[in-house]
Amino acid sequence: MDKNLQLAILSAVNAGREILKIYAEDFVVEYKSDESPLTKADKNAHLAIVEGLKTSGLPLLSEEGKTIPYEDRSKWELFWLVDPLDGTKEFKKKNGEFTVNIALIEQDTPIIGVVYVPVTGVLYYASEKIGSYKIKLGGDFSEKDIDTLIERSVSLTDSEYPTIYTIVASRSHSTKETDEFVNSKIAEVGNIDLISAGSSLKLCLVAERKAHVYPRLAPTMEWDTAAGHAVASYSDCKVYDYVTGNELKYNKRNMLNPWFVVTAQ
Repeated sequence: MDKNLQLAILSAVNAGREILKIYAEDFVVEYKSDESPLTKADKNAHLAIVEGLKTSGLPLLSEEGKTIPYEDRSKWELFWLVDPLDGTKEFKKKNGEFTVNIALIEQDTPIIGVVYVPVTGVLYYASEKIGSYKIKLGGDFSEKDIDTLIERSVSLTDSEYPTIYTIVASRSHSTKETDEFVNSKIAEVGNIDLISAGSSLKLCLVAERKAHVYPRLAPTMEWDTAAGHAVASYSDCKVYDYVTGNELKYNKRNMLNPWFVVTAQ
């Protein structure tokens, strides 16, 4: 397994352990300038990831360290793009649907993606070299288990989509446009199933064939999607701009994503 993928997996798992320490407590919520919640879990997970990835020698851009000027990061050929705790609203609700997201970006494209669900131990990981996989890890997972990880994992492309057309949508960010998208699919295909999920799990649900499509017709940032984008892309799915139909790109001057859709190719 690629050394950078190994580092990303171990860093995500360690960050997840830090998050669970706080998750088990009556945690204190702070607020960022945009009033989104920030807990000690974000900070501790960020530090665990920085420590875990430092041996790669590559620059790192995280939601918790996003003030690096575009003039500097635009020169990066290869860098880590990280969300230490994606789905803070789900974390606050204690529904378990939050993730650690780590992606390796080459110029403007994710080439490695790791999405870890601390509460369940489910790990999604992907790279352009090996494809996309899923595994449920035990609590004692460590570096010694890396070598056998792929043979114990399930390839996401081995799964089949549901018989009924299934749409996954955001649990915490519903919009009028998403409702219109759903209604247009009902008019197109008839009977559908609609499921909800938090965080980058929605991209992973399409990647593992539990849903046919995920429309995100609401704001997201690059660190929210990069890791899940890699998992979807290397599972033969497409993550595209809702308006232009072009694949999402990363390390833009403005790191706000356009509205996008995740679907089978």
